[in-house]
Amino acid sequence: MFLVMGITGKVGGATAEHLLARGKEVRALVRNREKASGWANKGVELVDGDWNDSAAIERALKGVEGAYVMLPAVWAPSPDYKEAKGVIANYVEALTNVAPPRVVALSSMGANRTSGLGMITALSLLEQAFRALISPIAFVRAGGFFENFLYGLQVARGGTLPVYYSPTNRKSTMVATNDIGAEVATLLTGPAWSGQRVVELGSMVTADEVAEQLGEVLGLDVKALAVPRAGWTEAFEQFGIPKGHTGPAEEMFEAVNAGWMDLGAEDTEHVAGTTSAREVFEAARNAAKA
Repeated sequence: MFLVMGITGKVGGATAEHLLARGKEVRALVRNREKASGWANKGVELVDGDWNDSAAIERALKGVEGAYVMLPAVWAPSPDYKEAKGVIANYVEALTNVAPPRVVALSSMGANRTSGLGMITALSLLEQAFRALISPIAFVRAGGFFENFLYGLQVARGGTLPVYYSPTNRKSTMVATNDIGAEVATLLTGPAWSGQRVVELGSMVTADEVAEQLGEVLGLDVKALAVPRAGWTEAFEQFGIPKGHTGPAEEMFEAVNAGWMDLGAEDTEHVAGTTSAREVFEAARNAAKA
């Protein structure tokens, strides 16, 4: 039995699919059984609760061979990242009281740093807190998700894909969520390890290459267009981040453009992605047609 947190999200869902495909039993901690009913139909055991309740996490951890844990994405965190700190504290309490044989935690490229990370600060805090746990832990530092470009299926029909990567021909670490799920499942079910390890997951890709592959799917000539730095605040507000709270998202992309998310941090393993941006766009378009 393996616990998968965030099963109704992209990475959690991909992890569960890969575990089920390997014939493993899966358990999920869910706030809304109706939203997770599709997983119950696939044989996943549902436990009521969420990451704001350490006792619920403990119940979900009982008897598992391994656990996949992650933090909910908060695009407009408090200045002190209290939202992430609360969830992390609950995880630490639960994982201390019920120490599973192995833990895989979703992190991010750049989480080895402690400042200037914007939203990724939450994952840096998670790594720091988890280093005191006794269970063997693998931190999966994933690159930027190709799925974050899916808005391009609508907006790029005019021939341009607006991006925050600048310059657009500079390589940055990117990955498909399906590849993250596959790697997490491999870590959970593969050979045991002791202590802590860090896996950098993804391949170096440019925004230009993503735009080109999107164009191949749309049958158009699509070019990446870097959104001017002065326009970031307004753009993030249009995406739904409240006015005055766009700073962490802006700082995160500044860190990406500064090269802080590049592969090769000290004492890390590297696993390349195998799913291309093209495949992600194709799958999303086919799903929309179904």
